[in-house]
Amino acid sequence: MPKLTTQLKTPHQVLKMSRAALLVSVALAGGLAGCAIGPNYQRAPMDLPEQYPSAVTIDTSLPENVKAIPQKWWTVFNDPVLNQMQEEALAENQDLIKAAAAVDEAAAQARIARNGLLPSLSTSNAAQRGNTSNEVYGSTPTVSTYTVGANLSWELDVWGKLRRSNEAGRASYLASRYARDAAQLSLTAQVAQTYFQLRAYDAALTVSNSTVKGREQSLNLQRRRFEEGYLSKFEVAQAEAELASAQLSAQQQALAIQNTETALGILLGRSPRLLLQNNPRGASIEQLSAIKTEDPADLPSNLLLRRPDVVSAEQQLIAADANIGVARAAYFPSISLSGNLGSQSLALSNLFSGPAAAWSFVSNIAAPIFNFGTTQAQVKIANARQQQALASYQKAIQVAFKDVYDGLNSNSSNKQQLQTVRQQRNAAQEALKLVRLRYDAGYSGYFEVLDAERNAYSTELALINIQLAQLNAQVNLFKALGGGWQIN
Repeated sequence: MPKLTTQLKTPHQVLKMSRAALLVSVALAGGLAGCAIGPNYQRAPMDLPEQYPSAVTIDTSLPENVKAIPQKWWTVFNDPVLNQMQEEALAENQDLIKAAAAVDEAAAQARIARNGLLPSLSTSNAAQRGNTSNEVYGSTPTVSTYTVGANLSWELDVWGKLRRSNEAGRASYLASRYARDAAQLSLTAQVAQTYFQLRAYDAALTVSNSTVKGREQSLNLQRRRFEEGYLSKFEVAQAEAELASAQLSAQQQALAIQNTETALGILLGRSPRLLLQNNPRGASIEQLSAIKTEDPADLPSNLLLRRPDVVSAEQQLIAADANIGVARAAYFPSISLSGNLGSQSLALSNLFSGPAAAWSFVSNIAAPIFNFGTTQAQVKIANARQQQALASYQKAIQVAFKDVYDGLNSNSSNKQQLQTVRQQRNAAQEALKLVRLRYDAGYSGYFEVLDAERNAYSTELALINIQLAQLNAQVNLFKALGGGWQIN
């Protein structure tokens, strides 16, 4: 692309023409300063439901500034061990450390984009000593030259390219920051659910070990009765099979505990040596599931829009919108001003004297002429990326509403299921107690006792599983609402 550069010989001409160039450039900048090429971001309309299930109402008003509010939601479970694990994970988890570093990188990039709006000042200082060829110029003296100068350059943001770039840089930084918040929310949810899973395995292992002990006693009794001639070998073999089944369950649960311990250690950011250490235990799964949490009511939709993943997606869309303006600005000329002020002398002692002063002013206009459609292709790329970002933002909102919808349903359903399974467990234990009395009195056979034992054992495990499901549903609802449903 051609460049127009002003280079004059006399001070009078320099002063006259530099003033003219400066006035033209400033006039252009002032006339177009309010214009920034490219679309201005406007939040896309969203088809929001009037209400959620369970009579949770929706306020469709959208705030201008949405900020993710971090909350230590896990403290509602009143477990000091869980609280300590969350603090450890927030400080040591490697994925979170990586996300924080990405935020630092985005902040630096945003600062670079912001600095593009400001003038650039640099200095140049040189000392030179040399001689020319005697073969060409004859005998010439050795000359020393000393130069001190300062250079000021500034690109006029006539078309708003730099402002759009600054806008995109800031939005990218915010997207990165909210992506870190989303990673933090996801991490704390994973830590809580993994800890709950560990406590569920602990409870299941306790039940299995108790069942193994009871079946060992039952097997010993059946063997004595077999030896006394009251039972056949078939009943003894059945008792042995039931004992082996309970032992297998206990072994599987012990392995699951070990694997969950190491998985939890990774989430907490522990070193390989510390992964081998057992994690401390706090409240039991029974105590954790007994914690009562209030169901959300009159839930406004703007609470969902503070979800960090939704805000991050919107900031990415804002950045993509701004980058369209950056790409379109390449169609128009780029105007820059530069000036140099300094002094030059053959003697160091005269470097700062009046005659040694030197200065220059240059106004440069670089205009595109023909580049085989590269600029047009860059604009198409920017528009395509904006469409991708828009689709991602709309998908994030869809997923957010689905998460809350599913979370509310699961939370309500699991509470009902928990009551049902408790009743089932209590009935199974009562049935086992009665059938043992009947067996001891000779009114029931041994296989009726085995069926009652299996039923009681399975309902104990079912109760643990539904308690775990209830806790996971509560965590998922906290996560779906961006850390809780309290409106701050």
